Amino acid sequence: MSTVETQELTALRAAVSALGQRHGRGYVREELWADAAKLGYLGVNLPEEHGGGGGGMQELSIVLEELGAAGCPLLMMIVSPAICGTVIARFGTEAQKQQWLPGLADGSLTMAFGITEPDAGSNSHRITTTACRTDDGWVLNGRKVFVSGVDIADATLIVGRTEDARSGKLKPCLFIVPRDAEGFRRSQIDMELAAQEKQFELVIDDVRLPEDALVGEEDAGLLQLFAGLNPERIMTAAFAIGMGRYALARAIEYAKTRQVWKDPIGAHQAIAHPLAQAHIELELARLMMQKAAALYDAGDDIGAGEAANMAKYAAGEACVRAVDQAVHTLGGNGLTREYGLAQLVTASRVARIAPVSREMILNYVSHQSLGLPKSY
Repeated sequence: MSTVETQELTALRAAVSALGQRHGRGYVREELWADAAKLGYLGVNLPEEHGGGGGGMQELSIVLEELGAAGCPLLMMIVSPAICGTVIARFGTEAQKQQWLPGLADGSLTMAFGITEPDAGSNSHRITTTACRTDDGWVLNGRKVFVSGVDIADATLIVGRTEDARSGKLKPCLFIVPRDAEGFRRSQIDMELAAQEKQFELVIDDVRLPEDALVGEEDAGLLQLFAGLNPERIMTAAFAIGMGRYALARAIEYAKTRQVWKDPIGAHQAIAHPLAQAHIELELARLMMQKAAALYDAGDDIGAGEAANMAKYAAGEACVRAVDQAVHTLGGNGLTREYGLAQLVTASRVARIAPVSREMILNYVSHQSLGLPKSY
């Protein structure tokens, strides 16, 4: 790793790995969250003047990847410090920064992120959650689905749309909605997904917010939104790479010790080569993730957008293949609760689907990188 990471980043990786190994796959989310916060890992990307570590997405992605590789990923790291913390740090008012960033950094506050809607799918231009101005603030109405961790979040950063006075068109804006706001209701979605963080549908019914609930400028539109979505993709890549590494490590350990005939099964190329291929794919995905994080931290939003999408795509594909091969290596044991791999068959698909499908990433690359025409 010395060729692509500084000594500081390598040391951070080793320290987080040690924390993850202490907790392991039987971790308790609240305990790990508290320990990671105490060590400064949760807010490593947030500004020092607001209680953070002063780093960036390079550091935060390492934290999530290494926890995932130890079998104890913290999904809310993608949402709370990466998306919400980044958006507030870049575009929030000084009052918003003082109110939220120290708590997001030390883990005492958590924020969820709501963008997906039942009828919009991957088309963010069809978002129908609207915000209307009042004499003293805003009124929000709409619905959101697949919002992670709303039950444990102190507030949710909601993507709504306001009317542009000049064009009459709707443009995206971001609002901080407290969890106890009147008219802000949640219901848990019944998922066949083994995860400690739950998924929710939100109903936003005439939720009244003060003027300062708006994050950033009303006219900034997509700039502010993508300031949060690029970190989301980078962190999803870290989540997937960590999961893939965890599964692969279990398979390698098994292949070294499982003996059916004369030699351990890992001596046979039919077992060894697919595991080697999975390792290569995970390493390549990590390199693209590192590139995306470095570009984002350098302030290159456009370059980071392309790299973050590619990293998320590559990591999702590599994760699924690594998990599949790990389960296949263990055979029947790969489906037992004892080895803890079977539940990853479902979980690994998350990185292919969320926060944006692989097909939409291919659309992005074909249009933005290759200059091909759109079909929609």
